[in-house]
Amino acid sequence: MQKIFNPRLVPALMAIAFSGSASAAGFQLLEQNASGLGNAYAGSAAVADNASTIYFNPAGMTQLQDREVSMGGTLVKTSFDFKDNGSSVGTLAGSGNGNDGGTLGFIPNAYMSWALSKDVYIGLGMGAPFGMKTEYDDDWVGAAHSISFEIKTINLNPSIAWRANEWLSLGFGLNWQRVEAEYVRKVATGVVGVPPFNAFPASTVKLTLDDDSWGWNAGALFKLAPQTKLGVSYRSSVKYDTKGKTETSGPSSALNTAGSVDAKAEIKMPDTFIVSLAHGLNDRVELLGDVSWTGWSSIPKVDIVRASGAASGTIAQVLETDFRDTWRVAVGANYKIDEALKLKFGLAYDQTPVKDAEHRLTSMPDNNRTWFSAGAQWKLNKTTAIDVGAAYLYLKDAEINNNQSQTAMTVAAQSTNRGTVKGTYDDSAWILGAQFSMAF
Repeated sequence: MQKIFNPRLVPALMAIAFSGSASAAGFQLLEQNASGLGNAYAGSAAVADNASTIYFNPAGMTQLQDREVSMGGTLVKTSFDFKDNGSSVGTLAGSGNGNDGGTLGFIPNAYMSWALSKDVYIGLGMGAPFGMKTEYDDDWVGAAHSISFEIKTINLNPSIAWRANEWLSLGFGLNWQRVEAEYVRKVATGVVGVPPFNAFPASTVKLTLDDDSWGWNAGALFKLAPQTKLGVSYRSSVKYDTKGKTETSGPSSALNTAGSVDAKAEIKMPDTFIVSLAHGLNDRVELLGDVSWTGWSSIPKVDIVRASGAASGTIAQVLETDFRDTWRVAVGANYKIDEALKLKFGLAYDQTPVKDAEHRLTSMPDNNRTWFSAGAQWKLNKTTAIDVGAAYLYLKDAEINNNQSQTAMTVAAQSTNRGTVKGTYDDSAWILGAQFSMAF
């Protein structure tokens, strides 16, 4: 892989692929193209109308022209508006609702496919399959839980597809994926073993972690009838052994030194299975459907472990996620006005992996969501198309009652009495996307 991709480009690509706001449930990003946004990604593994099929179902490349490129991006604006209802700050002094924890993010994508023969295609995709960011005021009531939390990924996906016969195509891809995470929160500090723990004003701890790893994806596309296609696809989990460091900044240089150590954490990103259907009702109307499953239970918790210093090998903090597996159901329709213009519509229901208020984190105040989507495709000619799409995500109010008030001391003299965040999140999101596709 290094022969075709310079590792020095990774920081630049991570900056471009800034996954600032999760849009699908959890911190999964469905926005691997903008052409499917108008349909709420219904039919994602069956449509195959441009090279972005590499991500959703590589078998779809056999439906493309000899050489195709597709590139685009989406803007995601999230809102996580917290209202306090009886939180306790533990050993830290904090107040206020933290302002809106949502952010604005940009997610780019790019794909290339080309035919080696009539029945064999290869391709390469680039996108950001996971990502999110939340950010609050420094002194809000939940500052000991989180001030900011950010996950960024970039995924490179070389793929191959084979047309077995007129009704069956198969596809396979490898995925080189890199993740970067940053987590910032407040801590109360004092003298080791000598209460009160907040003998000094609160300090700030920033955790940074990163790693790269490999996964794979595969798919099949069945042509059930001239106007009917069934797609199935699977993306594997990706396991990371992230490494990084914690950096403590505050009024005590000794405590800053003791609290700034190497760190590590294991995380296994979830796998996904999709079944999609696309059916042409007539020359103008196409109906789309999609059912997908995501294995979020691969993240029952995240242990952040010290990797240097006097307490090396001990757990610095545990993120008790206790995620559950989730389902997503989507339906959509396309209406062709003429050969140049097609209108798109979509509706989807997306489960959250968060089980209950006790396990909802301020860093990910997620809840079940409903997608309302619309878009359009404009064909400039037989080989060039522009897609635009927009979606509003309605989220049910998310109750939080996350208790992290257990009291203990670490080698850095940082109390784990982070208090309880109790209240309600009013969540929503807007998504806007555009895609340019060309065959040559």
